[in-house]
Amino acid sequence: MRVLVVSAPMLGHVFPMIPLARALQNAGHEVLLATAGDALAARDAGLHIEDIAPTFQFGRIARRTMMRHPLIAKAELAGEGGTRGVRLLFGAVNEEMVDHAVALATRWAPDLVVYEPLAVAGALAAARLGIPAVLHENSLFDGPELVRVTATRLTRALQRHGVETLPPNAATMTIAPPSVVGARSGWPMQYVPYSGDGTLPDWLGGRPEQPRILVSRSTVGGPGGSRLMSAVVAAAPHVDAEFVLVRPDRHVMRQGLLPGNVRTVDWVPLTAALATSTAIVHHGGAGTVLGALAAGVPQLVVSGPGDRTYNARLVAARGAALATAAKDITAATLTRLLTDAALTSAADEVRQEMAAMPSPEDVVPRLVALSHSRSA
Repeated sequence: MRVLVVSAPMLGHVFPMIPLARALQNAGHEVLLATAGDALAARDAGLHIEDIAPTFQFGRIARRTMMRHPLIAKAELAGEGGTRGVRLLFGAVNEEMVDHAVALATRWAPDLVVYEPLAVAGALAAARLGIPAVLHENSLFDGPELVRVTATRLTRALQRHGVETLPPNAATMTIAPPSVVGARSGWPMQYVPYSGDGTLPDWLGGRPEQPRILVSRSTVGGPGGSRLMSAVVAAAPHVDAEFVLVRPDRHVMRQGLLPGNVRTVDWVPLTAALATSTAIVHHGGAGTVLGALAAGVPQLVVSGPGDRTYNARLVAARGAALATAAKDITAATLTRLLTDAALTSAADEVRQEMAAMPSPEDVVPRLVALSHSRSA
């Protein structure tokens, strides 16, 4: 079976899809990943990749889109944009991807397309070829709703490729734990964290004598990263813990000598680092939220632009995290993150819930059956 996997051109979108792509490949199927931009780094996972937006620059698209829609831009920066900003931004992103995606699918002739909610170009390519499209959720948002709002910006692309409307998905794979996002229809699939295949430095590979708190910021930058880390650094001397700043930016490093209980590290596979940590403070990206939940690690999630405030509220409502603004991070907040037994218990409950979901390897035969039912 040939499977075309389509992702928006950003690491946080492609990383959650890599475990299933690998499971398919390990089962003997041909897998081709179609994406662009920073997501091309997924080549390091041993997958074949095709660039379907060679001139993609997310910053250019974001600036142009938000300058035209200042009220939506303001809401997005406050984390209150809902799907309005998604519709505009990723409608434009998919316009850059869709023609190349259709051309690639036509040339490579897959039996099945697996796409994520903000890579609607994959669904359009499947519709153009008349093959099944499977939606692979990769965040806490409802995947079909993201597809619906993004597709409303692709009217011209649909017409260009002779597709009247996107047909229903052959299946939807849901990865978010129901106790966090509520019950969803579709095929449950275990979220297997992937953040690269690198190794940890020796000092980070084992558990320290005192609690360890990871501090991470977004892989795509944006406002708030410096404030988050600066607030933690200011409070750190008053907390009995070791702090590890992952990829601190220049602003944080220019503040002078860091406290004695604060260390820094360049890029590391966050999944491995979580295994030796007691808690994590981070920016609220879906991949980090889900990775910490899968590890059973309590979180302090800083609200911010895009989906970050939404994510923070959901995981805090479940009881597995604290949610706060960066300016409100104090030594007391960080101490509570380490000592609140209810946080630790809720985080472990969600870890067990996620571990009980079917693995990507378990889902592969169901995808094969979808392909066979089409050709029967």
